[in-house]
Amino acid sequence: MRPCPRFRLLLIVALVALLLAACSTQPRVVAVRRAAPYGAPAPRVAERPGYYRVVAGDTLYSIAFRHQMDYRELARINSIGPPYTIYPGQELRLHRAPGMTGIAPPPVAAAPAVVTTPTAAATVAATASSSPMSMNGAAAMTPAPASAKTAVISGGPTRSVDGIVWRWPVDGPVLAGFEADEPGRQGLDIGGHMGQPVYAAASGVVVYSGSGLVGYGELIIIKHSDSYLSAYGHNSVRLVKEGQNVVAGQEIAEMGNSGAPRVELHFEIRKDGKPLNPQDFLPRR
Repeated sequence: MRPCPRFRLLLIVALVALLLAACSTQPRVVAVRRAAPYGAPAPRVAERPGYYRVVAGDTLYSIAFRHQMDYRELARINSIGPPYTIYPGQELRLHRAPGMTGIAPPPVAAAPAVVTTPTAAATVAATASSSPMSMNGAAAMTPAPASAKTAVISGGPTRSVDGIVWRWPVDGPVLAGFEADEPGRQGLDIGGHMGQPVYAAASGVVVYSGSGLVGYGELIIIKHSDSYLSAYGHNSVRLVKEGQNVVAGQEIAEMGNSGAPRVELHFEIRKDGKPLNPQDFLPRR
């Protein structure tokens, strides 16, 4: 016997009600934004071509070093004078615009004063996103471990170039030589063992001590004159802070493999921002 139309209508209504009830009990899918791991660096704000956005820990020297520029030119382009204060989030121009003159480069003292910043860890952590940083004052935000006493070696071969007396920064074999046009090879890779002392190749002032430059690990940069810098990368421990005066042969770090697949010292010498072959400055072995 065929069901009557009224029964079919009631059956359809009941099925629809069951379907609606079933849908209402299905779990809701909510998109959850996964939090970044604790200690992970904040994502960088997209940078415009030809500009660099300052992050905590940067100094004018480290930014110039990163882009193979003379720090004086970088300061000129951005009309920054002593004590070269920069701020996290600040956008720096990397190239001179047509017709731009900028300020005249001021004379640079042999040992520029460190900009005073809060030293309490809690205060630094709370203000790191907005505190100013000088070219050698960022150490308060990214402090390097300092040794109460650092060894100074005397004697040994030296070589004078452009009025600067150079010596080898570490005793070890050269694992990779200088390649001017190959990033990461614009210096010497010198072998050794973990914890081996790393010495200042010449007297000067520490203008960067940190780990903010990708590919260099724990890095120290020393200014020897208005034109010359030397850099010491892949350390396990840094023993000097920004603004600190060092003498040739003074222990500044311990060798390591930070940012490298093996224990080594990556050593560079730069003149006016341009990498040069360190073996043209170091004494013959």
